[in-house]
Amino acid sequence: MSIERYAIIGDIHANWDALEAVLADAESRGVTDYVCVGDIVGYNADPVRCLEKIQSMDCVVVKGNHDHYCSNDMPLHDFHPDAGSVVAWTRDQLSAEQMQYLRDLPLVSRFAGVTVVHSTLDMPDKWGYVFDPLEADAHFSYQTTPCCVYGHTHVPVVFERQHSVVRHAFTRVKVTLGRRYFINVGSVGQPRDRDPRAAYTIYEPKARTFELIRVTYDIARAQARIREAKLPDRLAQRLSLGK
Repeated sequence: MSIERYAIIGDIHANWDALEAVLADAESRGVTDYVCVGDIVGYNADPVRCLEKIQSMDCVVVKGNHDHYCSNDMPLHDFHPDAGSVVAWTRDQLSAEQMQYLRDLPLVSRFAGVTVVHSTLDMPDKWGYVFDPLEADAHFSYQTTPCCVYGHTHVPVVFERQHSVVRHAFTRVKVTLGRRYFINVGSVGQPRDRDPRAAYTIYEPKARTFELIRVTYDIARAQARIREAKLPDRLAQRLSLGK
């Protein structure tokens, strides 16, 4: 009987080279199931291939802000110009069926007793960022399961709540009964913690552990794809910087 082992991925952002490397690494580690915390598309040059792969996996997926904006004809005034230009480009790459798939994704889901959201549970449709304990505290008021995983900031981190909220660097977490955890699983396609390697998390329910995994991938190839698509060069440059 195999041990349940979940690979939690997110913020793929159309980076096929990073996604391919992460999925190969997860398979080598005996992962049995997959979960996606959103933002399959945006920023990078392979939205269709990444989306088709996630769809084929038939896994738990929640909607990210880029998934939302790339599948709706909405103004992009609040976006950074580089990000907005890629959203507009991505809309032209996706089929009507793919856009409908993204629109239909839920904002919140669950697997194995763990809640999944892209941003926060207090206002999941407002795409708020959580970087500090005060921001996490508002989220915890709505978290009813011991653990919740999220993405959005592209920075792996753990917020732990018992009597107060404490922020921890994330490498490995052993879940303690009576405490709650809000865990950023890292970004596959555009890490922003100054480590350019792709990041994802493995969860083992039986051991009650979450472990951050880093994977080396062909960054130069991902950068070349961005430039071939004539997307903003800054987006290519940042991949090698991890920010």
